[in-house]
Parts: sequence; C-alpha cells; structure tokens
Amino acid sequence: MTTQELYNVSCQVVRPAVDVAQPAAEGRLVGLPAPAIEGDDRPDLVQERRTIRVLITRSGLGRQEFAVQATDPVTVLDLLREIQRSHDASLAFRYSCRVAMCGTCAVRVDGRSALACSTVVPPDCDTIEVAPLAGLPVVRDLIVDSRPFWEQWARVTPWFVPAEGVEERITAGSAEEELVEGALGCISCGACYSTCEIAQHGNDYLGPAALNRALALVADPRDGAGEERLRIVGGRGGVDRCHYVQACTSACPVGLDPARSIVQLRRMRLRGHA
Repeated sequence: MTTQELYNVSCQVVRPAVDVAQPAAEGRLVGLPAPAIEGDDRPDLVQERRTIRVLITRSGLGRQEFAVQATDPVTVLDLLREIQRSHDASLAFRYSCRVAMCGTCAVRVDGRSALACSTVVPPDCDTIEVAPLAGLPVVRDLIVDSRPFWEQWARVTPWFVPAEGVEERITAGSAEEELVEGALGCISCGACYSTCEIAQHGNDYLGPAALNRALALVADPRDGAGEERLRIVGGRGGVDRCHYVQACTSACPVGLDPARSIVQLRRMRLRGHA
C-alpha cells in the first residue's frame, strides 16, 4: 500500500452505530449509558428551588417579610445576600470570610445568637426570623455597634505579657495545657455576649468572652500579668456576676465553653493561683 493510500484510510470517518449526539428520553446521550452502581441511593445533583419566608427586624421599619427562592443547602447568609441582591438593596448586614472564622456576621436567628454564614436552614423549615444581636446598640438593620463588647474585652488585658526571667514551658498533656487550649480559638463574634442576660443590660459585667480570654492567659505560666487579671476578674463586674446559666456556652459557634472558664477563674481566685 502506497503512502497516499495509507493517508486516505486514516482520514476515513467511521460513523458509529448509534448517534451519540441525539439525547435519550431520560436526558442521557444514547450509546453512553450511565454505569449502574449497586446500592447508589444518592439524590440527584439538581435540587428543586423552594420558597423560604424570611422575617427581618429592620431599623425604623419594624419587621419586614421577604419570600426568597433558594436551593438546599442554604445558609442564613445566602438568604440575606439574595434579599439584598434581588429584593431590597438597602438591607444592611455584615459579613466577610463566609467560613465561620471572622465572626462579623453574627445575628439572632429565631431568637438565638448565631453566625449567619454557618447557620444552615433545615430542608423542612420554610420560615425564619433574623434580628440584630441583643445587648448591643443597633447601627442599622442587622449591624450593631460592638464597642461595648470590646471595651469589656480590653479590661482584662487580652494580650500576652511575657513574665520576666521565666523560661517555663507548657508540658503537653498537663493541666495548664488543658486550660489554655480549651480557652483558645475565640473569634470575638459577640454571640456569647449577646446571649448573656447579665451582659445585655449595659452594666459593667466583663462578659463571657472577656472572662474566657482571661483564663487562657491566667492559666499560662509564661504570662506575667496573671495576678492583675485575677484582681480584675474577681472585682466589680467579674466572675461573681455570672449566674452560671451556661447560655454563653450554648451560643458559641466554635464550641468553646466560657461558662467552664468562669468556674475555673473562680477557683483560681479563691486559691490565690495565677
């Protein structure tokens, strides 16, 4: 066979027995059947849209209702963004990271403090209520002024103060490590502060977040400001104002236990341990 004949053969197009370009009745291409997987009961990737009734407490407008089209899974933040995009561009709320790390999107969902970005609306829920955090001045709609929270936070000297001449380390598995590690990870969202009935009333109570931060530093043997912090948390507005309802712990979106931290601070103060 000559070179030209080989070229002609290689250029021939063989038509398939089934036209794969024609869709089948089930939506798949004919001739390309999907392989059957035994026991595969996964739902279809395409989910039906549903209508969720969203009630939002707004500045000067009272409670407004929006009917939002959504596809599961959907978070409260998804609904707020859709309302701002398609219903009312004047709706004001905060958000940033969208992965429950920055704490800026904290609101009340059905009366409970939560992060809008990590609160998923259950498939069987067709109505939710969203309001600004309690216990903090409202700037506009769902945005609050968090300065009262930060003022209490600053009172406990929330930064590490190196102790002079101390080269001690925290041993893995020690009691100190358990206390310090258990109190770290706060994202300063204010959910616990908003949930605490005592902190809500605008008094001088330090609040769960500040007290939790104080424990993380007081329990660290390398910190040099432990005595001063114990004096602060044991004084006016300190640990004795807590009624130990544990509402702060139930509200924490990252799983911390501020109520436990407050109990530990009480013990340390009574023992004079820094």
